[in-house]
Amino acid sequence: MSSCGNPVADPEALMPRKSKLDKSRMCVRCKETPGNIVIRHAVYCKDCFAPLVQIKFRRSFEPHVNRKPDGPRKLALKPSGDLLVGFSGGLGSTVLLDLVHRTYLDESAMKTETGGKAHPRKGKVWKNIHVCYVEICDAFPGIRDRTEEVRQAVNRYEGFEFVPLRIQDAFDAKWWKRVSGDTLSGDLDVDLTSEDLYMSPSSSTSSPLSSLQACLQSLPTPTAVASSISTLTRLLLLYTAHSTGSSHLILGTSLTSLSIALISSISQGGGFTVPQEAQEEWTPFGSEPASGEEPWAGDVRVIRPLREIGMKECAAWAWWNHLPVVGKEKLPGMRQTIGGLTKDFIVGLEKDFPSTVSTIARTVGKLAPKEDAGGRCIFCERAAQSTVQEWKSRISIRSLSESSHSADDDKERRLTPLLCYFCHTTLTSRSSRSAASTKPAAPVVNPKVPLPVWVSWHFTHNVNQALAENGHAENSKVAAEDNEVWQRKPLGQDAMKAAVSEFLLEE
Repeated sequence: MSSCGNPVADPEALMPRKSKLDKSRMCVRCKETPGNIVIRHAVYCKDCFAPLVQIKFRRSFEPHVNRKPDGPRKLALKPSGDLLVGFSGGLGSTVLLDLVHRTYLDESAMKTETGGKAHPRKGKVWKNIHVCYVEICDAFPGIRDRTEEVRQAVNRYEGFEFVPLRIQDAFDAKWWKRVSGDTLSGDLDVDLTSEDLYMSPSSSTSSPLSSLQACLQSLPTPTAVASSISTLTRLLLLYTAHSTGSSHLILGTSLTSLSIALISSISQGGGFTVPQEAQEEWTPFGSEPASGEEPWAGDVRVIRPLREIGMKECAAWAWWNHLPVVGKEKLPGMRQTIGGLTKDFIVGLEKDFPSTVSTIARTVGKLAPKEDAGGRCIFCERAAQSTVQEWKSRISIRSLSESSHSADDDKERRLTPLLCYFCHTTLTSRSSRSAASTKPAAPVVNPKVPLPVWVSWHFTHNVNQALAENGHAENSKVAAEDNEVWQRKPLGQDAMKAAVSEFLLEE
């Protein structure tokens, strides 16, 4: 059975399939009851499964509740602000909402807690718990609005405050004023036909929904659309957490979803921010992150408490506790994106090799960038690698075309120096399908694309500081020692032949 021969000619050449059970069908915890679920080859009964999930939830969440993370000895849980739960209607967020209610709001469950007065969960931990849902149905035609269904799912529990948002709020100046208290001086558009991504003041008075649709329709690939939707949703949640006085934002990302997000992010060029996929410290409005010793200044800690709980465990929890799962709409064209293909691979891998998915998350979670961050990207507001464009120019094959912008254009009107590699690739990447739109017979798409409100705010308020901090190399670079300016421009066939003429053999 251990041979690697041809299984068609020799049936005994098939490799033996590993048993789903390690030793027996009895629960590995109580060792008295037959098991009801197998988790990575370990058997658990229904009674032992519930405390197992709750322990994993608390172990991933509670050490990060206090402003200064706990050491070996657990202290009382004293968060700096409120709690915001990011709810998508999917399986993971449904389980997360139930666990948060059982742990911090359900009085009958809290009375069963053992321990003395110094127990970390004695007393009320969170003053207010908000549940935020971002509806994305307006971004695509034919998608059903699930806001009321989500509201009903949240209202099943007492103690939650529901905060509904829509994805087009990312382009709404009124929403920005509500969460930031500041008024935008004007919207900005970006030209996607150039890799420098020149910006200009917007002359249109379109609605937030029209701006959202124009932005998504102008993106080069379906993968870019999916990534942009994810980035917009994340920033809407973060700014909502700040406006509600929440010091913590928790998401229902399970172990399976985390593995998918890690591999997908790396595949799209987001390897520099891999550690932030598991946990993130976000500061609003470009402010510097404060240390644990300093008073809370509105920063938000993003945590994924289900990162040790797989999709199978979430499904079992929802089934045994009779939790109604609203579900998420399948977006058109997302199946063939990098994220969709990665999801199909990871989910299929989990069915046959359940331990491998856990290994992916733990292994990728150990990765860290070699260099320190050179600033923050003003689109996704995550750490940005320094000299991104210089590095990209060395590894990429580019097709240079004549630009409508002159070489004397002010460099501060370019968006590229302020972006991370992931966001720049999202906005400028090309595929074989998107290349067809550049043919003469293809309809011309408006190159001016609206930008989210926070990008316009950052660019208006602290663009000079961002340029100085980021230090991103542009397509034109200045030699400090002799002030020489180098500029890239496309060459015709005759010009290229003349440049190498002295090395050519006579015909």
